[in-house]
Amino acid sequence: MDFDSSAIIKQCHLFYGVSAIDLRLLVSILRIRKCNKGEILFEEGAEADGFYIVATGKIKVYKLSPDGKEHILHVVQPGNSFAEAAIFDDGRYPAFAETLDTSTLLFFPKRDFLELLHQHSQLAINIIAGLSRFLRQFTVQIEDLTFRDVPARLARYLLSLDDEMGGSVSLPIAKSQLASNLGTTSETLSRTFRKLSDDDVIRVQGKTIEILDNNRLFDLAASYKEA
Repeated sequence: MDFDSSAIIKQCHLFYGVSAIDLRLLVSILRIRKCNKGEILFEEGAEADGFYIVATGKIKVYKLSPDGKEHILHVVQPGNSFAEAAIFDDGRYPAFAETLDTSTLLFFPKRDFLELLHQHSQLAINIIAGLSRFLRQFTVQIEDLTFRDVPARLARYLLSLDDEMGGSVSLPIAKSQLASNLGTTSETLSRTFRKLSDDDVIRVQGKTIEILDNNRLFDLAASYKEA
């Protein structure tokens, strides 16, 4: 194993503040899964047998419309978990999950994990807090789709990637996948990138986006659709 499972678990929002004892217990039940690019991890409606933390690679979680159109709910990066809610709800996965890259995953079997929660209350508290943060993220996503137009959604996304506050960011997913994630089409996203480039707000070089005017990007991100 070429990574530290304990370090990956501690990065995960579900397990902030876990004790050393709880961490060892979590490591004792996990299973390592190595997956190829394009591998379907589970389908919507399938019985949930556990949840995952991404160690390496990226995972897209998505829904399919009745006509087969894909809508990406989120892209899971290393250190983050997914499918955890399914083991508490009706016991079925609410969406599809597929690897975007060759990936290594930490898999936590449902039965073993729930047994740990029964025996260790702090783990249960961490899970509740983590799921609450995840719910807030979805609330923001719904607000963006409802009240903000595509330029504002794109601006907010770029700022979320920009830890340097005014530097360059690298898109972690293809632009077609980003379009789905932002609730728009590839054509509309391309026009939006071009408009921001023409206005000297950003400079686009493949997947690298240089932020030229941080203040204008902030103003755009804060804007709402006109009534």
